Amino acid sequence: MDEVVVVRAGSGPEVLLVHGGAGPRTTWGALSALGDRWTLAYVHRRGYPPSPAPRTRQDYEVDAQDLAPLLVGRPHVVAHSYGTLGALAAVAAAPDSVRSLTLIEPPLAFLAPDDPDVARLERLGDTVLTQGMDTDPAELREFLRLAGAPVDDGPLPDGVVAGVHRAHGARLPSRARPRLDLVRQARVPVLVASGGHAAAHERICDALAVTLGGERTVHPGAGHFVAAAPGFADRLDTFLRTSGN
Repeated sequence: MDEVVVVRAGSGPEVLLVHGGAGPRTTWGALSALGDRWTLAYVHRRGYPPSPAPRTRQDYEVDAQDLAPLLVGRPHVVAHSYGTLGALAAVAAAPDSVRSLTLIEPPLAFLAPDDPDVARLERLGDTVLTQGMDTDPAELREFLRLAGAPVDDGPLPDGVVAGVHRAHGARLPSRARPRLDLVRQARVPVLVASGGHAAAHERICDALAVTLGGERTVHPGAGHFVAAAPGFADRLDTFLRTSGN
């Protein structure tokens, strides 16, 4: 079987959850209580069991192909980090197929082209995805901290190393140019969220919310894993209930 696996829990209208570099449990665990009102559909991107391994590498264009048939039931879509790239591509191709779109700290540096913090974040990300564990150790740790990995001054945890290996060689986010104009023209309700932990993420999210004409929210307390931050689940619930009727 070559299809990605989607695990569903809860009841009510479907919310399609698209993770990034970390798996669904790490990314979305704090949202489980929303299953009282919503069907939470946890997408497992390629390379994240029980889904199959990537055909060649992590690739947001392949993610978009995998997500396209999952939009048939017109779900709400919530996507995080690298997962936002495939989600945006899929939604731009069929914007009438979603009730709403929530984007959490997407790697879309082109939206803030003159910002030095954004440029550094993009360079670090491209370097780590290109060089993997051969990245300069200081730069690797800097990027991992920005990406929410549990990194201290000791050896990198096995799970973090595995994540670096899994991302190594992925299609670079710096090459992504999703058709944001098509999403806006379709008047898809959009919520853009960040964690208030890094200037680069904040500026990208500010620019994205303006570009898409979307709502903007900031929830500190969980770093890059904004879904786990205090207040985010309630804010998302409110947005879903008032969007995409």
